[in-house]
Amino acid sequence: MLSMKGRGAARLAAAVVASGLVAAGAIATAGTAVADDTTTSNGGATATLEGLKTFDQAVVHGTGGDQRVGAGLFEMSVDNGGTLQTYCIDIHNPTQQQARYQEVPWSASSLHDNADAGKIRWILQNSYPQVNDLAALAAKSGAGSLTEKTAAAGTQVAIWRFSDHAKVDAVDPAAEKLAAYLEKSAQNVGEPKASLTLDPPAVSGKSGGKLGPVTVHTNADSVTISPAADVPSGVKVVGKDGKPVTSATDGSQLFFDVPKGTKDGSTSLTAQAATKVPVGRAFTGIGEHARSQTQILAGSSESTVSAAATVSWKKQGAIPAITARKDCAKGGVDVTATNKGDEAFRFRLAGKDYSVAPGASRTVTVPVGEKQGYQITITGAGGFKKTFSGVLNCKTVGNGGTPSPHPSPASVGGTTGGGHGHDLAETGSSSATPVIAGVAAVLVVVGGAAVFFLRKKKSNPSA
Repeated sequence: MLSMKGRGAARLAAAVVASGLVAAGAIATAGTAVADDTTTSNGGATATLEGLKTFDQAVVHGTGGDQRVGAGLFEMSVDNGGTLQTYCIDIHNPTQQQARYQEVPWSASSLHDNADAGKIRWILQNSYPQVNDLAALAAKSGAGSLTEKTAAAGTQVAIWRFSDHAKVDAVDPAAEKLAAYLEKSAQNVGEPKASLTLDPPAVSGKSGGKLGPVTVHTNADSVTISPAADVPSGVKVVGKDGKPVTSATDGSQLFFDVPKGTKDGSTSLTAQAATKVPVGRAFTGIGEHARSQTQILAGSSESTVSAAATVSWKKQGAIPAITARKDCAKGGVDVTATNKGDEAFRFRLAGKDYSVAPGASRTVTVPVGEKQGYQITITGAGGFKKTFSGVLNCKTVGNGGTPSPHPSPASVGGTTGGGHGHDLAETGSSSATPVIAGVAAVLVVVGGAAVFFLRKKKSNPSA
């Protein structure tokens, strides 16, 4: 298990100073022209994938034959401090070099419709690295003797049998015995709570009072609350009692106090904390790395987590707050418009016109193709415009598919010590042909022949 860094408070203070508004998958506007773009994220930890660090070998049996793959623990570096350990729950999809990841609920990942998702969390709680007494783990599983590498490989193999329902075996006999024990013993347990979220991430209303509430959900002991640097004069972040707040705990309700007469506008707050991210939280790629292999948390040092909320206010008229969340069960993105004004908020979304009465809320699900990039734009009167972008990454290939190709045979062949390779190790073989095919397929989805040839040349100059 990863040890705590012991510098959480100092790291958090630095992060608060360094951070601006964290993308929270939401925006609240004052009804004037707005054209900024945001991603549909949920708050929590954001990290960069450093590679497959502790691993051994496994064999995946598919329709195209058997393939030997690296199986074990990845590591991620958390923004503003901290380290995460993760396992793959998306064996047929490749990772990307230095991919950026965001903590998400199961509903926004390939686990959304997986009846065995709870069993995966049980495995994480009852195997390496959460159980780091390898002798005890070996005795309980009948594995004989386990190393960090074989314990990680056996755990990963057991997870794949539930996450991808793949036919996969560990090469090392002890690792395979561990995998069989974990698979047989696994029980369904509930989804872990987020490390930090704000609900809702956008509010609105008339100036002249408290606007909200925004509720804090976190496993941290304390959360630092910081208003935006450009907050209008007189506008404050307060608690239920109306007193200004600079910190909060789980369940705290936050409000934006906007004095009467304040010019129509908007602002935001950022919440940050130093905590261990709960085991079993899913991580999906973001931005240009949105298609990178989905991961699930196995261990966390004390890490910096953050979330944001926005507010808009007016004296009169429609006063909307817009949020967007990926909904894998519906195969799209849920866009919610809430109107706290005294006139109907009329908007256009996905080619259709909608209206939200004063004091009401409406959610529209915009269908999005799997592994497809999207840009969802909401427009309204007075130059109102808001765009959400991202990639829907909700499914695995399924049993019998081909594992993702490996970029470097040296990364998989095994190294000394804990198996720390020099290159990012993806699950799969080292054949060059599947690499080219895999990259081409992704680029075709992205679209555009110019982009295709440019990226193909970049990823494989010899092509």
